[in-house]
Amino acid sequence: MLNYLAVALPAATGADARLIALQCALRMNNVARVRLPLGLLRSLRLGSASEAWRELSEAGWLRPFMSDGGVITAQMLDAALLTQHPARPDRLQAADWAVRSASSIQTDSAPLPRLAALALAAHTVAGENQGAVSAEQMARECGCRITALPVILKHLVAEEVLVSWTGTGEAGDLRWELVSNRA
Repeated sequence: MLNYLAVALPAATGADARLIALQCALRMNNVARVRLPLGLLRSLRLGSASEAWRELSEAGWLRPFMSDGGVITAQMLDAALLTQHPARPDRLQAADWAVRSASSIQTDSAPLPRLAALALAAHTVAGENQGAVSAEQMARECGCRITALPVILKHLVAEEVLVSWTGTGEAGDLRWELVSNRA
């Protein structure tokens, strides 16, 4: 889904909006409506994220239309989302996993390192702590420049999300090892 969103959203879409878009895409129902509790946004450390909602709305990707009783409701406008194949229970399970992965950073860091932690976890081999992805794909999924990745990855090492990482040139592969309790 991260790869789909990398294509579907404008390149300049911020990390906070991408985290919300991922939750919306995974939690929407069969008529492309989604209800996100404000507690979910708090667990992602996004608060009300009004700027992110505006960004997604201006991109023509969704229309938030109600905030009532601690729940934000939105209509998804990307018709291609309805063609994504996983069944709703599988998508809901993936949405919960994505929240846990994005929340793996304990400090109140910016949304970009949380989105990067999620992307790294998504590209980590199941049952192992190691993964690899092209730097270009990682940057596209995170909505950042390739040149920003070393700073983000160093931050994730400092936050003890990653044990280590290596890169093979600006447009090459990234390889990493997650801290074992994060895999």
